[in-house]
Formats: sequence, structure tokens, C-alpha cells
Amino acid sequence: MATTIHPTAIVEPGAQLGGGCEIMAHAIVTRHCVLGAGVVVHPFAVIGGDPQYLKFDRALASRVEIGAGTVIREHVTVNRSIHADQATVIGAHCFLMATSHVAHDCVLGDHVVLANAALLAGHVSVGAHTFMGGGAAVHQFCRIGESVMVAGHAAITRDVPPYLMVAERDDVIAFNVVGLRRRGFSREAMVELKRAFESVFFTPGNIRAVAAGLLTDQAWSTAEAKAFLAFFAEGKRSFARARRRKAEDEADDA
Repeated sequence: MATTIHPTAIVEPGAQLGGGCEIMAHAIVTRHCVLGAGVVVHPFAVIGGDPQYLKFDRALASRVEIGAGTVIREHVTVNRSIHADQATVIGAHCFLMATSHVAHDCVLGDHVVLANAALLAGHVSVGAHTFMGGGAAVHQFCRIGESVMVAGHAAITRDVPPYLMVAERDDVIAFNVVGLRRRGFSREAMVELKRAFESVFFTPGNIRAVAAGLLTDQAWSTAEAKAFLAFFAEGKRSFARARRRKAEDEADDA
């Protein structure tokens, strides 16, 4: 399948484009890019630009990898890694809406959507099927699990476990029931996930320790519930809090 490069688009020598890609007018794809089949880059997007990192050596060889079928809209920027031979990675069939930004060393799973002006700082990971609302911003090194719904203009500075809805500043609003139903999760998985969610977020004590205890002490029959609990064992940042739990913690601190 032929790739189309429109007049005034810039595709630097060394860039690798899969079959059926379309690079529209005024888009820039640098030599540091590897694009899968069927990737579409809209006008004025810049893919593979240097990271916004003061100590970066521009002679360093790093890259951006974009999965098949991903659509990148106007004025999107995706920066390459700050580490030699490493990549900023965007999965397959993602949709990056206008003016969104993916900083160096981010890793996005498949089917991720960034709405207009969503901003990811360096080293952020985003799980598959997650939706980032317009104007949402994520602090560097945060992890966002799969099938998370992030509200518009949210400020994320902590890790967000899978399958949740989060808003404002690290506020977990609810379990993402609608999103999981749309993905076809089984009733058994939904029931176990809801139980795991409520047990983790509304049991007194350290969230990481509570999740570890639940994973060890209780029998979970679904892979989804196990993956939810296992998320808490990794990462270096603290976790977003459910609103009721957050209010209780703040009252205890007063």
C-alpha cells in the first residue's frame, strides 16, 4: 500500500514509514521516527523532535516509534527519548488530537486517546484504551493504567490504577463501569474489580500494603482483578485517592 507525502511536508532522510502512511502538508517527521503502517500525520505536527530537556545532547541517537493506524492531528508534538538507543513509544490505533503533547520517553499502549491540548510530561506511561480529556496534564514519571478515563483539565501527579475514572487533582471519582462494559468485560470480572476497588480504596491503612495483602490473602478468579491489584506493587510515586478516602485522610491530618 502506497505512502502519501503531501507537498510542503518534511520527511527527513532516515525516517522509516510503513505502507499506507499519509503525511499531510506542513507536517514534520524527523529522521528519528519509525512509523507503522497506516499512520496519518496532520498539518503542522512535529514528530521526533528533540526533547525539551536542557542537558540533552542533540548528537545522541534516539527515536520515536508509532504503532500502525495511529492518527496524529494538527500541531501535535512527540519528542524523542533523552537516552541513547531508546524510544518514546506510541501504540497502535491511538488518536492524538490537536495540540496534544507527548514528551520524551513516554510509553502509550494501544487505542489511547489524547483529547485536545492533553499534556504528558517525560517518562509517563499510559495503559491501553485510556482516554485523556482535553487540557489534562500529567506529571513526569506517573503511571496511568489501562482503561482509565481522565477528565478534562485534570492535574495528575500520582499513579492512577487501571479501570478508574479520575478528575481534578488526583481525585478518583469512581470505577469506570461504562468503559469496561464497552470493552466487553465479563460480569465476573466486573464484580471482582468492583470488590477489589472498594477494598483497596476504602480500607484503612497504606494503599500499597492493602493491595498486596488482598492479592496474597484472597482468591481472585479473574486476570483483570489480579492486574488491578498488582499495579500497586510497582512504581515509585504515590497513588491517586478516592474522594471519600481523600477527605478522611485530610481530616486525620487536621
